[in-house]
Amino acid sequence: MAGTERIERILIAADKFKGSLTAEQVAERVRAGLLAERPDLMVESLPIADGGDGTVEAALAAGFTAHRERVTGPLGAPVTARFAVRGDTAVIEMAEASGLRLLPNRTFAPLTAGTRGTGELIVAALDEGARTIVLGVGGSATTDGGAGMLQALGARLLDSGGKQLPPGGAALRDLARVDLSGLDTRLRASRIVLAGDVDNPLTGPTGAAAVYGPQKGAGPADVAALDAALGVWARLLEEAAGARATGASGAPGAGAAGGMGFGALAGLGAVFRPGVEVMMEVLGFHSALARAELVITGEGSLDEQTLHGKAPAGVAAAAGKVGTPVLAVCGRLAIDPATLREAGIGAAYALTDLESDPEVCMAQAGPLLERAARRLAVDHLG
Repeated sequence: MAGTERIERILIAADKFKGSLTAEQVAERVRAGLLAERPDLMVESLPIADGGDGTVEAALAAGFTAHRERVTGPLGAPVTARFAVRGDTAVIEMAEASGLRLLPNRTFAPLTAGTRGTGELIVAALDEGARTIVLGVGGSATTDGGAGMLQALGARLLDSGGKQLPPGGAALRDLARVDLSGLDTRLRASRIVLAGDVDNPLTGPTGAAAVYGPQKGAGPADVAALDAALGVWARLLEEAAGARATGASGAPGAGAAGGMGFGALAGLGAVFRPGVEVMMEVLGFHSALARAELVITGEGSLDEQTLHGKAPAGVAAAAGKVGTPVLAVCGRLAIDPATLREAGIGAAYALTDLESDPEVCMAQAGPLLERAARRLAVDHLG
């Protein structure tokens, strides 16, 4: 970029550095580093998320209002969860109510953890007047196919004796009938957008239990039990939901968040979209992009996963369509320069280039990021 016309307007659209900096903090540190070298720059910050951890945080940084609700956690104990609202749009991050981070001392419960709290957040959002609900999925502690979420919204999941099923994916093996007649009627006038970067089906060797169950403490026998139970759930929920749900269990995104994707697609008529695309729209990225001459994106680790639906890849793709150059900052860089350029990112500045010890990088991420931003400014901004 050196030797081109002097750049004046910059957009910082980066995700969090997981474990060290929120997306908003990343933007603050990059801004400080840039202005230390070029005080005349016009810098706009728009923290970005991809539907996973940090999605609500990004919405709040973009001007949404925080709401807190006491809901049922993944193991049944109450937790306080946040969601974000602006106008008639709500952003819900399921990890706030049903996430791994809520398990005490990482006490996994792969067979019994449930998603009721996420459904309770949807009810709370409807109470606030939301008619478009963006449901960000990722970091879940659950493999219940979204069953608990639907129960919180009024669905009845009955065994052969007519009793409501208890929480958790394993209980679905005893499911005999799904009754959706009691679903919250406000859902009919609402649009539910499932925002994620996982395109797995619900069941089978690439399904929710097989691929993600082990991350939630499921051993081989647990995985087999959960996959079989989810198969029962798929058949009976699709039958209850009717034509709109036909084939939903095999649709991309059905396996997201322990099958929460399937529950939303089949039970709520949700639309699945790549999380970063949804969040860019919700946060107003495209209008901010139109004002920028250069975009700086990034996340904690720029690696092969980045190229498959993560925030920096989405930002770079959108900027590339309008010819705006993109640079990146990151904690560590695990992509070669040619692959990075193919993804639409001209160069990346990693904290590990400044400090080789990963623990120091995590602990000193803020100051190191400012130094990296100063290097970027010297190299590319004159």
